[in-house]
Amino acid sequence: MERIPSEAFLVGYPERIQAQAAVLRAIVRRAVPDAIEAVRPGWRLIGYDVPTGRRMAYFAYVAPEPKHVHLGFEHGFLMADPGGLLEGAHLRLRKVRYVTSRPGHPIPEAALEALTHEAARIAALSREERFALVMDREADES
Repeated sequence: MERIPSEAFLVGYPERIQAQAAVLRAIVRRAVPDAIEAVRPGWRLIGYDVPTGRRMAYFAYVAPEPKHVHLGFEHGFLMADPGGLLEGAHLRLRKVRYVTSRPGHPIPEAALEALTHEAARIAALSREERFALVMDREADES
């Protein structure tokens, strides 16, 4: 299957959304330089995988919409969020969290880089290590 370039995927969105997506894509590249970017047309987003030895781990996405763009994290529920930026805890997809970026609003680039780096670190953990994090979190909440 031929890959769709990210720029081609974004062409159908308003220029303001394309610009927001470009900033978010740059943040991911700075935070995780070895990340592999690929359009996932079925999900209508640009996804990111990080190599972890013999496997690839999906950790983040940039999802454009007509009025804003999401920078999302596959294992966001396990991430520390000192700035309180992550949204999505109320959704049924319990593990995914995201940040919404709107044209005309400032983008907290340093904070998003830190979150993106953390997302890649968690995705690179083994299932057992992630499960231990879940158990630790549940114990802390009790």
